[in-house]
Amino acid sequence: MFLNKIRTLAILLASIISFQSCESHLDVVPDSAPTIDNAFTLRNEAEKYLFTCYSYLPKNGDVRFNIAMLAGDEIWKNDITLDDVSNFEIAKGNQRAGNPLVNVWDGNSYGAGPNNNFDIFDGIRHCNIFIEKMTDRNNARDLDELERTRWIGEVEFLKAYYHYYLLRMYGPIPIIDKNIPIEASTDEINVYRAPFDECVSYISDLLDQSAEKLPESIEDITNELGRITKPIALGIKAKLLTMAASPLFNGNPDYVGFVDSQGTALMNTTYDPQKWRKAADAALAAIQSAEASGNSLFYFEQNQFDLSETTLTKLSIRQAITERWNPEIVWSNPNSRTTNLQYYCMVPVSADYNHTLAQKILSPPLKMAKLFYTKNGVPINEDKTLNFTNETELRLATAEDSYNIEEGFQTARINFDREPRFYADLGFDGSTFYKRDSPSKSDENTWVIRAKYNDYAGSNAGVLYNVSGYYIKKLVDWRMTNSTGEPYRSYAWPEIRLADLYLLYAEALNEAEGPTANVLEYANRVRQRAGLEGIAESWTNFSVNPSKYTTKEGMREILHQERLIELAFEGQRFWDLRRWKKASEELNKDITGWNYLGVTQEEYYQIRTLELQKFVAPRDYLWPLSENTLLQNPNLVQNPGW
Repeated sequence: MFLNKIRTLAILLASIISFQSCESHLDVVPDSAPTIDNAFTLRNEAEKYLFTCYSYLPKNGDVRFNIAMLAGDEIWKNDITLDDVSNFEIAKGNQRAGNPLVNVWDGNSYGAGPNNNFDIFDGIRHCNIFIEKMTDRNNARDLDELERTRWIGEVEFLKAYYHYYLLRMYGPIPIIDKNIPIEASTDEINVYRAPFDECVSYISDLLDQSAEKLPESIEDITNELGRITKPIALGIKAKLLTMAASPLFNGNPDYVGFVDSQGTALMNTTYDPQKWRKAADAALAAIQSAEASGNSLFYFEQNQFDLSETTLTKLSIRQAITERWNPEIVWSNPNSRTTNLQYYCMVPVSADYNHTLAQKILSPPLKMAKLFYTKNGVPINEDKTLNFTNETELRLATAEDSYNIEEGFQTARINFDREPRFYADLGFDGSTFYKRDSPSKSDENTWVIRAKYNDYAGSNAGVLYNVSGYYIKKLVDWRMTNSTGEPYRSYAWPEIRLADLYLLYAEALNEAEGPTANVLEYANRVRQRAGLEGIAESWTNFSVNPSKYTTKEGMREILHQERLIELAFEGQRFWDLRRWKKASEELNKDITGWNYLGVTQEEYYQIRTLELQKFVAPRDYLWPLSENTLLQNPNLVQNPGW
């Protein structure tokens, strides 16, 4: 597969057939003119440089590299394990301007060892070299013209994506359309940050340019899965334009006076409603391209185990992430594998599991458990038929609950009467955890989590302990086994799912037109797969605010929560809260969970505060530039508040 080629060039520059990811970003071609020239003499050599450009894709299936997983509030951990993950310090309010955490601008990035520096601008530099050399038809003369065009399109996408990645973090950035020559003057080297809207236009145009050259889908699935296609380029364009239309960047008064050293305004603080129309059009184009290429929402098919509808729905939700190259995934990043991530998420489901195999150290806070809807498809504070006000109230599970909670088990009331995504995504004390190796060979009498301190999934296992009482089931493939060999089936990290695009389109269209029938249709497609009634039915029948969905403002709130639920634990919440300007609200709430030190039921079901989270607005919405960068280039200016 394509992953093998990236890995080969990064490690050996020779063929291997492993499915394990490379552990470092390696420039295949050293920085010297003769070597650069030699890199493009033949097709084979040029292909190596193509994979160098790919090798800078962030490894988002790894908590060390996916900024959003541990820098926000949807996943917490203890202070002992993964102590080299600097992202977590951002979540605790310890970002700094002197030597910023996760500094991808300079390449002093993750604080996770000498091989984990990650310089996005270096990736852009390689993309520029590739495009320049491959545009010259005198290079790689043995390369077919159609293939040359496709390769250029792939690298144009990568160049656009790397600019987008920086833009999302830093706001206005320098546009590096061509590499600066070594002999350039100081004035040429000291670039300026381009205004935000100019950056958006540049990246959008480059994505369009690349999309014209890219294939609709991958035909050679044996060797090329993971290569960039047209739906991927259009999907990133949709994400870019939705971000640009959102409150953080569209008419944000916090950025009045944000100018560069020449006095040029770097943010347009006048709200432009047409940005939402452009975002909606881009999202629809991405959806149509993806569906025309065969993408569809993933549904887990009935098999020899004769599973209940409850379990089939939960597996449809889980395996939409973990099933390799399933039809819902528009873009999987083969540069990022997920074996370690599954180790960190998995919880022991019997006394036979050792805690090294199932480390359960990634802990969703209690606020994430509250986020999910009731079984009636509305928020827990809106359901007029159910009462969740007493958070420490306990209830005994009955036979009716048995596919989600063990019959006869007493657990928190908040764990009852919830939607299928709650039970698919989260594990908790008393919850079932169906996997293919179920001891009953069915989803009846299957694995059950026991999570109090001295239980087999409890937090008495040295440094490998959960701090909230909730566990992430969503990211663990259902084939996981209690084996010391290969317990986890690794999958490439899904960067874009079709459900993501559906919800982007519904959000942008609601902002552009209000709650039209199309807004409901695309949001309801995701809800239907999640086993829920449509928005209109759910709110009309069960909400204390039954007409909420009929206004733009009400539908906005509904769609925001729908997105946070559907994409939970996938690294989207962190960026969505920022672009919506909701981070200052959500990231100043306490991080809480059950008392993981509790031995008895009375001790365990007490709410424990893990962190008094702190987010300073508007400062923390954008990354700081390092003091060293600002000293080296006086034309750059610092982000507001830093």
